[in-house]
Amino acid sequence: MIELLDLEKSFDDIKAVNRVSLNIRDGEVFGLVGTNGAGKSTILRSIAGVVKPDLGVVLVDNRPVYDNPAVKRDLFYISDEQYFIPNTTPEEMADYYEEIYSNFDKARFIDMAGGFGLDVKRKINNFSKGMKKQVSILLGICSGTKYLLCDEAFDGLDPVVRQGVKSLFAAEMEDRGLTPVIASHNLRELEDICDHVGLIHLGGVILSEDVADMKLNIQKVQCVFDSDKDEKNALEGLDVMLHEKRGRLHTITIRGEREDIEAAFKRGTPIFFEILALTLEEIFISETEVVGYDIRKYILG
Repeated sequence: MIELLDLEKSFDDIKAVNRVSLNIRDGEVFGLVGTNGAGKSTILRSIAGVVKPDLGVVLVDNRPVYDNPAVKRDLFYISDEQYFIPNTTPEEMADYYEEIYSNFDKARFIDMAGGFGLDVKRKINNFSKGMKKQVSILLGICSGTKYLLCDEAFDGLDPVVRQGVKSLFAAEMEDRGLTPVIASHNLRELEDICDHVGLIHLGGVILSEDVADMKLNIQKVQCVFDSDKDEKNALEGLDVMLHEKRGRLHTITIRGEREDIEAAFKRGTPIFFEILALTLEEIFISETEVVGYDIRKYILG
């Protein structure tokens, strides 16, 4: 497990991370969501031991990570800006990481690179941004580490490759218990892969919850009432988070179990009633507006 305890980090007069505490459980995909400058990259670099926190601590399996090579061998960090040794090929980078990670599987890397259409003997500086990202991800997977830290993992990848990478993550999690930590500015990229999501804004954590729990405990209802009295009867006692009305059509986001909400609306005898599936983006918007953040302008689709 990865634990962040009251983490703080500043660069000159800019506080990049402000008292962040998070628990990242083994065997789950943890998503860090936030706009550019929110603090995601600094958090990942702190977990990787690239930067030293000003305050607080990062623990990986109860061991401090900074200045601890033994712990860092359990981590592979993929930055948003790809860095490779100048003038190297993917095969030469594999040779380099084979010296660092005892479980690195070069033969598998060569095979997987071929499957993604990458020439392992071509200079990486001639690759496109998306191809460089693929090389980094495959190097990370073949490193055999327990934790894979990905900054904007899917940025620059076409839809087919993106799905292929997600499938690789899922297979590695099932086969050997890989724990991916993925930072992104795009909730929609993470919706179908993350088990737990933390929303970062201005260096702090606004929200950190299991995706399944969020989806179970918040419902979006569309309905039409015959009268204001019916509306009042249906909503009485419910925890209404958002309520929008266009003409006679009500769109209401409610915190609670589906069965309880259905029972409540039967009291109001609506003309039309339907519970719709919420996207992760809609859940975050609802949760953050309740605590006073207008997150719509911060979440990029």
